[in-house]
Parts: sequence; structure tokens; C-alpha cells
Amino acid sequence: MTHGRAVSLMLLVTLMWSTAGVVTRHLESAQSWEVTFWRSGFNALALVVALLWLRGPRLWADIRHGGAALWVSGLCWMVMYTNFMLAITLTTVATVLITMSIAPLLTALFARVFLRHALPVRTWAAIGVAGAGIAWMFGQQALAPGASMTGALVALGVPIAGATNWVLLQHLHQRHAADPSVKAPDMLPAVLIGATLSAAVTLPMALPFAATGHDLALLAGLGVFQLAIPCLLAVALTRVLPAPEISLLALLEVVFGVLLAWVGAGEAPGANALAGGALVVGALLFNEWLALRERRGSTALGQPA
Repeated sequence: MTHGRAVSLMLLVTLMWSTAGVVTRHLESAQSWEVTFWRSGFNALALVVALLWLRGPRLWADIRHGGAALWVSGLCWMVMYTNFMLAITLTTVATVLITMSIAPLLTALFARVFLRHALPVRTWAAIGVAGAGIAWMFGQQALAPGASMTGALVALGVPIAGATNWVLLQHLHQRHAADPSVKAPDMLPAVLIGATLSAAVTLPMALPFAATGHDLALLAGLGVFQLAIPCLLAVALTRVLPAPEISLLALLEVVFGVLLAWVGAGEAPGANALAGGALVVGALLFNEWLALRERRGSTALGQPA
């Protein structure tokens, strides 16, 4: 897969992830733990179907013999699935998104510390500008009545787990590339492990169920199209895109989420949100444009891109 196609797919992944907020605002009866349980449960069912289609019966053997890395990645997915949805029900979407906006910085920091990655100045600059844009978009809303430190602390688990996961996947792929005798890791089952653990952990707190048929239909859609499909794609894209770039592109979830809430739930973002969104999009596009120029320059000089 080319880098450009991988970036395009990551943008699609981010768009699919961004639907959670607007859909959650249209639920009728389901609350907090139950919302998280049903979304993770439907996600797990969809992943079983998808992975059995991709892997066949050897899926279960892959999980049994996947090793520690597979289960660490699965735990990261569990935290991301669980904490995000709980945080959305505990505090404002603005607070959650601001907290999650530190993901690129954490990913870059973890990659620098654990993988010894030398990040280009343009990436650090893009992270800074994008983070400023997100703070600009949601700064006033986060201080409004209803904002909760509990929700923010729960949301903090998402970028920590996400950064850990992306860097772990990058490390495994780099190790295989450096030594082809080392078996290439199959980390797709980790997504299923995370969904299953998330559903299992939240089930006791979700009882007794209050979701209506309308709620279940929306949560099933989230489980399949907002989680299962994009998360499988995201894992596959770690073979092409470096961890900091994936985390940076994922920031567009903030912009897409605002637009979807505007169109689908009547939540107008206001002038600050539009200006901040322009900073985020501009930083991402500028970073990708510079990266494209660098790759073309390397190719023209006969160096590997």
C-alpha cells in the first residue's frame, strides 16, 4: 500500500470514529455503563464474524498462542473502548476531546523514548499547532457548567492507552523488518480481545438493562461501523504509517465530530470552533504536504522513500 492511500484510509477511519458523539446524543434510555457494554458487545460480535472470515478457525489458535504483546495490545484496546464511552456520558464532549488531544504528543514522546525515533521538526510543529487549535475550539465549552474532572480523568486513559498501543505495534513491525526470521506479528485479534474484555468488565454495572430497541439499533451501528471496521483498518495501517503520524491524523476525529454534531444534533460549533478547526486541518495538511515533498525528493535522488 502506498503512503498516500494509507493516509486516505486513515482519514476514513477517523471519520468513522467521529460518529460516536452525535449518535450517543440520540439515545433514549441507555446510560453510561450500559451504553459502553452494548457498544463493546456488538463490536465483539462484528469482529468475530470479520476475523473468522479473514482468518478462519485458526483465529482461536492465533489468540491462544499470540504471546504477551497480543494481550497487552488487547488491554490497550479495552481501555480505549471503555474509557471513551464512559467519559462521553460523564462529562461534555469538549472535555473528552481536549483530553484526548494530547495523544499525538504522547505517541511521539513514547516513540522517541522507547523506539529512539528522531521526529522531524515539522511533526512536532504540527502537533503543537493542532493541539492549540483543539484548545481554541473547546476551551470555553470545557469551562462551562457540567464539565467534570471525573470525566476528564477517565478520558485521560484513552490517549495513554492509544499511544502505548501504536508504539507497541510499530515496535513489532520494525523488529520483523530488521530481522525477517522473526515471525511477523498478527495483531488483528487484539482488537477482538479488547472488545470482549470491555464488554465483560462493564456488564455487571450495566444491569439491569434499560435500552430500547431504538437504542440497541444505534449502539449496534456504533459497534460495527464506528469501532469494528475502522479499528481493524487502523491496525493494518500501522504497517505503513509511523505511530506519530497515525496519532496526528486521528486528531481529525475532533473536527469531524464537531461537524457531525452540528449537522446531526444541531450543536453549532461557533466562531472559535471553526477557527480552531481550521488550525487543526491546516496543520495536518501542511505536515502531509511537507512529508510528500520529502519522499519525492528522496525518490528523485535515488534514495529509498
